[in-house]
Amino acid sequence: MQPKLTLVGAGPGDGELITLKGIRALRQANVILYDDLANATLLDFAPEQALRTYVGKRAGQVSMSQDDINRTAVRLARKHGHVVRLKGGDPFVFGRGYEEYAYALEHHIPCEVIPGVSSCIAVPASQHIPVTCRGVSESFWVITGTTRQGDLSDDLYLAAQSKATVVILMGLNKLDEICAMYCQYGRGHLPMAVVQNGTRANEQCVVGQVWEMPSLVALQGVGAPAVLMVGEVVGLHPSYSMAYLHDLSTARV
Repeated sequence: MQPKLTLVGAGPGDGELITLKGIRALRQANVILYDDLANATLLDFAPEQALRTYVGKRAGQVSMSQDDINRTAVRLARKHGHVVRLKGGDPFVFGRGYEEYAYALEHHIPCEVIPGVSSCIAVPASQHIPVTCRGVSESFWVITGTTRQGDLSDDLYLAAQSKATVVILMGLNKLDEICAMYCQYGRGHLPMAVVQNGTRANEQCVVGQVWEMPSLVALQGVGAPAVLMVGEVVGLHPSYSMAYLHDLSTARV
């Protein structure tokens, strides 16, 4: 069999949000290397005899290293043929997909990339929060919550001073630091949402303002994986609107 690697974006969590092209690749797979964030039901699209290998990739849990994943994909492609690397969200949005793509090409393995629906837009949409909205937000930033060095991204400090919607991926463990930074810029009263398991049946959403978000998240027991959203568009969420109107009516009494 001819060796081949296909990077497939599995979407944000709901198994029905994968693309038709992604399903077609799964049906033609000899091997599937799948992430923790990819919906396990997608494995049902693969042939019964296809080798299924779990590689982890959830923060704070035991996983294959990225180097091991790269080597495994190439080794299995040479041995079995078509390897599908099933990755949560979109492979090229904080998914380290390009590293896997480049490694495969360096080792003379043809590689195809099938984009996926990224959580940076799908999770806000699942909560009826638009990342852009005429008259409210003209742009949006998508930023990692933690750099390779374990620090906040320099871009986050710039984004926090803009009027843009800011979507932060892999940032829950930096929530206190992120909110403190916004407060330092005098933006502690911006609407904010934290969504765990976005688009899945067990999705959980916390909506409030930046200054109170760490306590709200702790109170409701929200954990990873989570998407953080900051900006005026979050104020369009029904829960936020109800709370805000309640606060206004109470203040007027």
